Amino acid sequence: MRNQSILLFIIIFVSSALISCKRDHYKVDVSSVDLVLKIERLEKDLFTMEPGEIESAINPLRDKYKGFLQLFSYVINTGDIRDSSFGEFLTRFCTDKQNNDIYELTVKLYPDLLNIENELQDAFRHYLYYFPQKNVPSVFTCITGFNSSIITGDSILGIGLDRYLGSDCEYYPRLGVYKYISDRMTPENIVPDCMFAWASSEWDFESIGYPADNVLASIIHNGKLKYFEKCMLPEETDELIFGFNADQLKFCKNNEGQMWQYLIENDLLFVTDQFVIQKLTGEAPFTSYFTNESPGRAAVWLGFRIVESYIMKNPEVKIVDLMADNDVQKILEKSKYSPQ
Repeated sequence: MRNQSILLFIIIFVSSALISCKRDHYKVDVSSVDLVLKIERLEKDLFTMEPGEIESAINPLRDKYKGFLQLFSYVINTGDIRDSSFGEFLTRFCTDKQNNDIYELTVKLYPDLLNIENELQDAFRHYLYYFPQKNVPSVFTCITGFNSSIITGDSILGIGLDRYLGSDCEYYPRLGVYKYISDRMTPENIVPDCMFAWASSEWDFESIGYPADNVLASIIHNGKLKYFEKCMLPEETDELIFGFNADQLKFCKNNEGQMWQYLIENDLLFVTDQFVIQKLTGEAPFTSYFTNESPGRAAVWLGFRIVESYIMKNPEVKIVDLMADNDVQKILEKSKYSPQ
């Protein structure tokens, strides 16, 4: 009996140590990373200006917002900011009644951005910790006419605050936004979305040069992006990182082995059909290859688990090397991924 008790204690101790190791793997000390992040608010400058002043303010706005003003213009379909018609188009955008109503909702929900600034600052401190040679983008907010959530460019990160007015915002159903998407259009999703979008722009699928554009490459690429996001936001919940609710996350954890087995048994890993890839990794209320209880993008969860296993079993591999690695077969093999 005594030996059984000792054995049980050892099992519990080892299991606890493994769980603790996995949890602490993401936590690093970034206190020595020097960064002050400030968000500039284009929407406040635009919508507090008198309509007659907008055209004459274009040059000062261009100087203040640098390349972001051009990216913003493309998003709201007002063209090249150097065109003579840009001022007129921008004035129309800023005097549109709905846009002004949205602005009022936005400043009511976001009178200041201190929380978002602090969270982004912490996330980008992690970014500099892992990627000291990289530059932190300038960050701006705007109202996009509901056209875009996150805007990325060369050293630029833009946030369309009108896409984060809360899941119960009355405009989203009117615009035909599906509930499974509007459920994530909330303030707490801003920073996770920013970090995922930034990773997607820094390490986009095409530039990495995967040998084949197939299911395996897609799920591992997305898994790398989610692993990056989790490293940048180590205190964030998995529900927020993956965009799952509690039941959906539980489904993934409970059915990880079955989902992986399904992909293998049905020879889906090396399929190059974009329709199949989209159904497994794209936005959807559920992943149709699995069950209606599964979340959309459930295969991305599998990709993340492969990448996480790869890093845990190969501690010499650093995230800076992982993100640029295009050898998905090696990542899969060295991950020794075998979910039960």
